[in-house]
Amino acid sequence: MVGIGGSPRPDSTAERALLVVLAEAERQGAEVTCIGGAELVMPLYDPREGLRSARALRLVSEIAAADGLVLASPAYHGSISGLVKNALDHVEELRDDARPYFSGRAVAGLAVAQGWQGGVSTLAALRDVTHALRGWPTPLGVVVNTAVAGFGPDGACTDPDVQRRLETMATQVVDFARMYVLGSTARDADDAKSSPTARDAAGAESLSPVGK
Repeated sequence: MVGIGGSPRPDSTAERALLVVLAEAERQGAEVTCIGGAELVMPLYDPREGLRSARALRLVSEIAAADGLVLASPAYHGSISGLVKNALDHVEELRDDARPYFSGRAVAGLAVAQGWQGGVSTLAALRDVTHALRGWPTPLGVVVNTAVAGFGPDGACTDPDVQRRLETMATQVVDFARMYVLGSTARDADDAKSSPTARDAAGAESLSPVGK
């Protein structure tokens, strides 16, 4: 699972919330990576230029290898921050990948705002982008309203209900990823059984002498 988001400010609330989700996913057996806000500072995406910066290359590589994603953004004027949106624009480089864009991945959305209105609209924008990139938004998205909740020295949210929602969202991503991987394995096995080579081998076996 790859967590993406935050702000350039070290130890931002969005990044701390993101780390709670990733910590719960790791507790459940997932291998996790966090690409925090400071690591998302990169040139504006230009499809004519391709990927040049090391940060952009790492971002796209981590997403391509992921089975699940968590997107976290502070609310900037009621929507996704420019920093996070630019990072998501780089996913265009996966258009020709075996799993294009966010295909086959559960994507959790997490918004942080000082108030509900900006947080809810930012979460909706994250879910819209996930749909556009062919991802599967988790049933639960989370808004952290910093007017009433924060994070303590231990990393946990000061509001137990928000902490529980963040952990539930992690569970949904992990569960979907496991189901998708198992389903893909089963589909691959069925495809192998129904391939012409497999059918020819089965036919040859049925004609082989018996009772040696």
